[in-house]
Amino acid sequence: MTFLDEMKSAVTPRAALLVVGVLVLQWLFIASYVGALHSPAPKDVPFGVVAPEQAAPRLVGRLDALPGGPLDPRTVAGAAEAHRQIMHRDLGGALIVDAHGREDTLLVASGGGTVLSSALTALIDRVEKGQQRTVRVVDVAPASAQDFDGLSAFYLVVGWCVGGYLCASILAISAGSRAANGPRAVIRLASMALYSIAGGLGGAVIVGPLLGALPGSVLGLWGLGALVVFSVGAITLALQALTGVVGIGLAVLLVVIGGNPSAGGAFPLQMLPPFWRAIGPWLPPGAGTWVARSIAYFDGNAVTGPLLVLSGWAVVGTVITLAMSTVRRRPAPAA
Repeated sequence: MTFLDEMKSAVTPRAALLVVGVLVLQWLFIASYVGALHSPAPKDVPFGVVAPEQAAPRLVGRLDALPGGPLDPRTVAGAAEAHRQIMHRDLGGALIVDAHGREDTLLVASGGGTVLSSALTALIDRVEKGQQRTVRVVDVAPASAQDFDGLSAFYLVVGWCVGGYLCASILAISAGSRAANGPRAVIRLASMALYSIAGGLGGAVIVGPLLGALPGSVLGLWGLGALVVFSVGAITLALQALTGVVGIGLAVLLVVIGGNPSAGGAFPLQMLPPFWRAIGPWLPPGAGTWVARSIAYFDGNAVTGPLLVLSGWAVVGTVITLAMSTVRRRPAPAA
């Protein structure tokens, strides 16, 4: 047999298709990350304005007319209300105008992303200088000194997601992409659940007591971690049950290529292009990063929606995995 004949026998059409699929995933990886992160800029950031009644509409109009539309300004009843809305993550920042002096106060929350708070500070500073005023910055939810650029929550969730789809992939590789029957599917999902509990606890302890990177409730982060790991693992099991080994690539497409750059990690959602800003909250990395930051810096506020998103992925993955275990496999053709 010649070398060419050996190559033809070794490279089957299925293997060739898988290689092409990996090549496409590589291109999508580059396009997604560079497309999302190459030119970050604030866009329509919810922004509060506390000002005297006569001056407020004029200031809101001036901020709304800034080139590029970086802010979505609205009047707020007072400083306390502005602080409350920032802590509930309804506002990205707020400007409190001093009616009796020339120094105003800018409220930011670097715990939600230091890049955004820095961008707001630079932007409002330019606006204030144009009016011969100065601004004093107050960080109402400061990022931990051990949490550089507020990235620890993002990296924590990325680690949980990686663990979820790797564990599910190993289960499928070792025991078949689809569970042979219902009881085996239950065992596979139970194994995934136990792994998720251990993975969530380990991540919470590492970033909290061990490294001091994130403040907040260790129990809260543990619960979040278990849910993130299981949701990613369950949907990976489901994709593998539906498509076989291709499901691993689909999980990478969903979580790594689509989810990570749109998660609001390196740059908050308000600084991402429209497509990534739209999909980020609906994917596990984005939902998990939002909740982790809320637990660490915002008293656990504004987590209901993202937790429902993660729960939805977990339920869908579980249902599909169980349903596919009842589908009979086609008998192998006779030799």
